[in-house]
Amino acid sequence: MQLSSFAISIAIANIALVSADASNYWKAFTSQIDPKNITVPSIPATTSLNPTTECTYYNPDESLIVINATEWPSIWDVATSNNMDTSPEFLALYDSLDWANAPNISVRKLTSDGGLDFTGYDSSADPDCWWSASVCVHPKLADVSADIINCPEPETWGLTYDDGPNCSHNAFYDYLQEKKLTASMFYIGSNVLDWPYGAMRGVLDGHHIASHTWSHHYTTTLTNKEVLAEFYYTQKAIKLATGLTPRYWRPPYGDIDDRVRWIATQLGLTAVIWNLDTDDWAAGVTTTIEAVKQTYDDYVEMGTNGTFATSGNIVLTHEINNNTMDLAIDYLPKILSAYKQVIDVATCYNISYPYFEDIEWTNVLNASTAAAAASSVASSSVAASGSSSASAAAGTVTAAGAQINQSATSGASQLLPSALFTLVLAAVALL
Repeated sequence: MQLSSFAISIAIANIALVSADASNYWKAFTSQIDPKNITVPSIPATTSLNPTTECTYYNPDESLIVINATEWPSIWDVATSNNMDTSPEFLALYDSLDWANAPNISVRKLTSDGGLDFTGYDSSADPDCWWSASVCVHPKLADVSADIINCPEPETWGLTYDDGPNCSHNAFYDYLQEKKLTASMFYIGSNVLDWPYGAMRGVLDGHHIASHTWSHHYTTTLTNKEVLAEFYYTQKAIKLATGLTPRYWRPPYGDIDDRVRWIATQLGLTAVIWNLDTDDWAAGVTTTIEAVKQTYDDYVEMGTNGTFATSGNIVLTHEINNNTMDLAIDYLPKILSAYKQVIDVATCYNISYPYFEDIEWTNVLNASTAAAAASSVASSSVAASGSSSASAAAGTVTAAGAQINQSATSGASQLLPSALFTLVLAAVALL
């Protein structure tokens, strides 16, 4: 019996070692969720509009989601916690990267009050394209994905929300659904594991799901292993809860440099930043709600005064708490009135494949024939390489209901190579 268990363990370890490499790491992830056919379980947490009821913890239905705490970092702790940096699946991925090619950029430090320490860094020369120091979004290194910072379409509001899935977001998501709005939702891995049905709803409602790291730390202050783990376990969590693995992510606080970009690029991840920041998270915390409303008012006015006559924006907003979601509901009618398009990032860039799975995003720009052809070429490039920097196409935008289609011939949902599956069967036969 001990020999049989050992053989099975070796077989499973081999699966992880083969599957978790820099290009195919996502294929080792498992999920019982079909993103094309999601039904969110009807329980008080998913149907109530009372925040206390919504935020009552639940154990997910094991026919949908099984969470084994030994396979995950500690919630809200750096993703190497709970010995995840020594797990076979993580070490297989870590060892598969050519760290000799990683940029020699120091790990940043924090000040005593928890902010970033810029001491000694030349922000004028900005050798590391450190956004926090210089708002740099064009990497100084070759073969590193450039950041997305705005929607290229004129008079367009790029709709994005960070820090979800929030347990009390039912009314907010209901409102977005009522208005037929889809947003880019940057989900925190810890939140996905805590509130997986919330992530399922994000996909069900047609939102563009992206990563926001596991624990929301300043990524430039983390070691290479910690950065890799923050990406890896967030990807794994989103896949578990939604059946999808994102190609896009947003650094917490916008904190990114070329070392972090390099690691993200190895995983096929492209950063999405912003060019307008509402500071909505600070309402009632470090600033007044009135000050945040004034910021919103200023951004609404930009939709009609010509500020975005030649290109659009991407706006940083949050589903972090009821204040931020209430502000969104209050201002979205004004935003819709002021801007020609209010759309998610995948749509404004005509990204056909925002996930690693062979699932097509069909909420795309309704452009001219020439622009649509250009978009098709760019989207094919994204699907093949994971790079998004060339995926924008010009044209007139018509926002439509987001859908996801999967190619009938897709092999992306195959989790295990057949030879490895045979190895598992052979091990089981020893029982």
